[in-house]
Amino acid sequence: MKIQWIKKLVLIGACFSQIAFGQSSLLAGGAPIKLVVPFTPGTGPDTIARAVAPKLSEKMGQPVIVDNRAGASGNIGTEAVVRAKPDGTTLLVTVNTIVMNRSLYPKATFDPLTDLMPMTLAAYGDLVLVVPSNSPYKNVSEFLAAAKSNPGKLTYGSPGIGTPHHLGMEALEHITGVKVLHVPYKGTAPAVTDLLGSQIDSMFLPVHVANAHIKSGKLRALAIGSKKRNPIASQIPTFAELKIGEIDVSMWFGMMAPKGVPVEDLNRLSNALREVLVDPEIKTIFAVQGLDPATSSSQAFKEIVEKDTQRWAKIIKDQGITAE
Repeated sequence: MKIQWIKKLVLIGACFSQIAFGQSSLLAGGAPIKLVVPFTPGTGPDTIARAVAPKLSEKMGQPVIVDNRAGASGNIGTEAVVRAKPDGTTLLVTVNTIVMNRSLYPKATFDPLTDLMPMTLAAYGDLVLVVPSNSPYKNVSEFLAAAKSNPGKLTYGSPGIGTPHHLGMEALEHITGVKVLHVPYKGTAPAVTDLLGSQIDSMFLPVHVANAHIKSGKLRALAIGSKKRNPIASQIPTFAELKIGEIDVSMWFGMMAPKGVPVEDLNRLSNALREVLVDPEIKTIFAVQGLDPATSSSQAFKEIVEKDTQRWAKIIKDQGITAE
């Protein structure tokens, strides 16, 4: 009898300790869950968050809202999650820009490898190299030959320094030795506008963004930067098929939580997210956008994040890329 009372007192003490130090979970109380997207509406992470939110709300039995906090190549929204109370109600929907930023912004006040907890992959997305329809370059070989003959004369756009669109071209330059002039924009939309108007010569674009313009004849696809062709744009060959080299600049998307979320809550959320991501309706939404649905264990996602961090750090260092 005495032992039972001791056990009860220990349990009560543990609960009090959690409350005192701000670690009590709000999930059980039905508090809203916030999916922070560190980019503007219409981007890959935003598409994923808005597709997942209603289904996750059903699974968890509480409201789920999407909060876009764009700026600084995703750093503003990411830092907001890092600094959020680790009670399971604030999660990050991100893309591999987060690991690129680690090398580009060495003075950042947070480290995504240590200050965030990977939960699950959500999807993969491909980048395709495109040129305006009136471009003189009919294929990758012609484009690379022109770039090699005139270093820095050809241009390419991106939504900003450190974005996958930017580093996709840096990866191509790294392998082929060519030099194309980078023209960074504040967002994808203005870059695409100038690309369509032939103000810039080329750009790496997510396949779901490029596909409509390719089909309408406004853009010409040269190659896709992935290991295999994309189902919604199966006519576009990979760089490997064209004998250019193994250029894999695919993007991964996933969910993360602030460091310190109680294990029980983290597991509950992660399991719910994985169940949502395999829902046929979600898969259809992703497929239409050119996203390849994916899930993973927290550990497997962590290993992907760490490996990709090293890969992009080398390219960034070798290419001498800075965020200034």
